[in-house]
Amino acid sequence: MAKTKEEVLVEDADVEVPEVKGGPMAELLAAAPKSPAIDDVVEGPVVAVGRARVFVDLHPFGTGIIYGREYLSARETLKNVHIGDLVTAKVVGTDNAEGYIELSLREARQALIWNEAEIASQKKTVFELPITDANKGGLIINWNGLSGFLPASQLSPAHYPRVPDGDKDKIFVELKKMIGTKLEVMVITASPKEQKLIFSEKGAGSTERASLVEKYNVGDTVEGVVTGATEFGVFVKIEDGLEGLVHISEMDWALVENPKARYKVGEPVKVKVIEIKDGKVSLSIKALLDDPWKAAGAKYKKDQKVEAVVIKYNKHGALASIEEGVAGLVHVSEFASEDELRQKLELGKVYPFTITFFEPKDRRMTLKPVV
Repeated sequence: MAKTKEEVLVEDADVEVPEVKGGPMAELLAAAPKSPAIDDVVEGPVVAVGRARVFVDLHPFGTGIIYGREYLSARETLKNVHIGDLVTAKVVGTDNAEGYIELSLREARQALIWNEAEIASQKKTVFELPITDANKGGLIINWNGLSGFLPASQLSPAHYPRVPDGDKDKIFVELKKMIGTKLEVMVITASPKEQKLIFSEKGAGSTERASLVEKYNVGDTVEGVVTGATEFGVFVKIEDGLEGLVHISEMDWALVENPKARYKVGEPVKVKVIEIKDGKVSLSIKALLDDPWKAAGAKYKKDQKVEAVVIKYNKHGALASIEEGVAGLVHVSEFASEDELRQKLELGKVYPFTITFFEPKDRRMTLKPVV
């Protein structure tokens, strides 16, 4: 039996509350998505395959094209691509003469690998990797096709060459003995522009990390410093050698589209420990903020007419925000089709709605357009 809009809403883990800086409705309009820019990595389904060219749907921004040199460099991969397949590519041009967005698979693969390296650096992910070569300054490590460097100064005390007179040639001899062995290391620098990937063995040992984590308990409020940001959240150092992740869903009660735009590296922030698992600490910023749904519970009720700004589409319809941090689902069944919904409810615009379902305790709400 088909589910009602209310049942779908309760089950829909994809429903998020909107990000808005400030209270006025006008400030909610900034939540509309932006067109892809050069160097952005995008994803979409293949809609057509032509002679030496592939077309990718980048709705709602247009159609992407892989052709020319970019097609030739990825032709072996593209031979197996069919209509409907999802393709991840990098934007290399936005002003194609025919109106297409130019894409590159080759550059996307490199961008994704470097992005993984940056994330690994920020998360302090530990890898057990073999040493492939050595020079007088340190060791060479290959990771996901990238060549990285582990400076001798970043070796743990147990592996640092013990040469009494500090002779570099003697140190080099000791370093070469490590070729072929495996070390637990972390990425400490990942710079795609400089093609620089630096590893460290210091602090990568599980015992050292576990001893730091043991100091903390779920519910603790601590002061930290932002050390990095990704599309899924920000990393906060709570003491030397220990960082935790504030997931995008724990940054604010409002919908956060771009964590990198919210916090800068080096910015102090207060966080709450919400989970400790497998030596990793999960943190929350929004747990220390007032829940806007509590105030909304006293202000709004079912069948009330409200104005809301459309801030996101999801698989069940559209999300519309009645005020900062309080959003509801406009179900696609209110329209003849998904296309009609997107035509009549444009992102970033304000429309009148009626609240058809309202449970502030569970942060659930559905809206119906006022005809």
